[in-house]
Amino acid sequence: MIQYKERLKENSLKITQKRMRMIELFLQEDRYLSAKDIQELMNKDYPGISYDTIYRNLYTLKDIEVLEQTTLSGEMHYKIACTTHHHHHFICDECGDTKVIRYCPVETWQNELDDVEIKNHKVELYGLCGVCRRTRIS
Repeated sequence: MIQYKERLKENSLKITQKRMRMIELFLQEDRYLSAKDIQELMNKDYPGISYDTIYRNLYTLKDIEVLEQTTLSGEMHYKIACTTHHHHHFICDECGDTKVIRYCPVETWQNELDDVEIKNHKVELYGLCGVCRRTRIS
């Protein structure tokens, strides 16, 4: 949690109990969560917490790269940002569970594309995790 407090300080943001609890929830869940998911989890500690507060903090934490975002079923979902090493994700469409993909195809793509310079990229694969796939089959 210390690194997240430092990130807030570096960006001249207040270290509030709500922000720290939100970060804690993302660390505990370790998967993509919607604003509604966070609101339900935060409501246990902060009854009546508004969506406005949730959204404002989600955007703030994303802007300072504490969180990363993706779109699942047409809705924005957030997850604690991965900062320790370069990798990509498989994301379950149903539950938001993520799995790390360590192989990065960008060098191959760079070689296939004539006269371009790839400066940044994000690769995400979507589908169903084993648990959700088995649930659908049953």
